Amino acid sequence: MRVFVTGASGHIASAVVPELLQAGHEVVGLARSDASAAAVKALGAEVRRGDIDDPDGLREAAADADAVVHLAFNHDAIPAGKFADAVAADLAVVRTLGDTLADTGKTLIGVGLTPTGDAERDAAIAANPRSAVSRAIHDLTERGVRTVLVAIPPVTHSTRDRSGFIPTLIKIARDTGVSGYVGDGTNRWPAGHTLDVGRLYRLALEKAPAGSQLYAAAEEGITVREIAETIGRHLDVPAASIPAERAVDHFKGFPFITMDITMPNADTRRLLGWEPVHPGLIADLDDGHYFTID
Repeated sequence: MRVFVTGASGHIASAVVPELLQAGHEVVGLARSDASAAAVKALGAEVRRGDIDDPDGLREAAADADAVVHLAFNHDAIPAGKFADAVAADLAVVRTLGDTLADTGKTLIGVGLTPTGDAERDAAIAANPRSAVSRAIHDLTERGVRTVLVAIPPVTHSTRDRSGFIPTLIKIARDTGVSGYVGDGTNRWPAGHTLDVGRLYRLALEKAPAGSQLYAAAEEGITVREIAETIGRHLDVPAASIPAERAVDHFKGFPFITMDITMPNADTRRLLGWEPVHPGLIADLDDGHYFTID
């Protein structure tokens, strides 16, 4: 297949693009800057210069492809307090892609979660503004698009991870001298190795039925306290509970410290034959590479 990838120079794409190429697919990666173009080219993909804010360019690229893997998102907007703006921009991109792919049977793989039927889980999903984007992608199934939603674990870890949850917590621990968690720290974060996530995307493209909801977490949920204690051990700082009233200040506006979610992966494994083979999060932390990042 000829696959158009947005966010092609990013963390997740660094594993997705090589997986697709090694399986014999053609990959065209969207690149906004010279640096992004160089990164996409280094992965072995064809470079398409452009921007997700250019709907005409998106329409042309999507029309020229058999499938679209949409990975672009303005993550920098979250700490800047502009999460809603980033979601609105992403929704516009999805609508442009959807209008282009409608009634073609072509594939659109996006990031997100759909309702599960469990009231508590669905309330947590709906509380995330990005759920509007997930719904928009899922609804395209009724418009003749082969949609697939991938729930990327909030902790996607590897040597390629430079700005995710783990580097953020390590920086906060270094700056404050405490590796913190809130309350008893039993809230859970799903985790997956970048390379395992990349392989899942390739399998999703090749095998997932239209309307599929996939979970890319190799580990369904790890307590934040265990993560904080492991970070504290490596930095030689105490791991400690931070009172809720101090959490916003201590964690410097990091909005996900109290997030509690699991990602059950048994159905995804059965559907795709996906078996994660790379190290789990604690083993990856114990490898030490995270602690060499400045």
